[in-house]
Amino acid sequence: MAAAVVMGPSVPAGVADSKTLSAKRRAALDEQIRADCAWAVAVVEPEEIDRINIFQATMEAMTRCAAQLTAQIAQPVECVLIDGNQTPERRCAQWQWPARAIVGGDGIEPVIGAASIVAKQWRDRLMIEAAQRHPHYGWERNKGYGTKEHMEALRCHGPTPLHRQSFAPVAQASLF
Repeated sequence: MAAAVVMGPSVPAGVADSKTLSAKRRAALDEQIRADCAWAVAVVEPEEIDRINIFQATMEAMTRCAAQLTAQIAQPVECVLIDGNQTPERRCAQWQWPARAIVGGDGIEPVIGAASIVAKQWRDRLMIEAAQRHPHYGWERNKGYGTKEHMEALRCHGPTPLHRQSFAPVAQASLF
């Protein structure tokens, strides 16, 4: 999953790395960002991640976001700021924008922080919906991270269609 944001005339107060914000503050900022800014979200499904790998799926999600957002704003893009140490340039054939990778960018650049908030909130909503369909995994609490509860549910109930077959505990379980 990835999100991209183009800020409006002002940066919403309190935008920061989504991991540093309380759930309540993150939810409020998500609403404000999506109301005041141009934004896009892209999700790469588990089957595609298994086919192309998690790194390439991340690059693909970023590319899809950039394409959606540039279509929305219909203006030339000066530079896409990306959280991390690599960009999709030369990794995704569809990537066509100047880009700069910034390690820890979600805590440095407000636009990257805003995108991290939108992505985290979007993913959390998807995990809460998934928990309703697959209640054994505790996704409404762990948001899909490999907690003890999640690992135990995998052992007892097996993987769901939402699990990547390339996720090590799922791949290992299929060996038995």
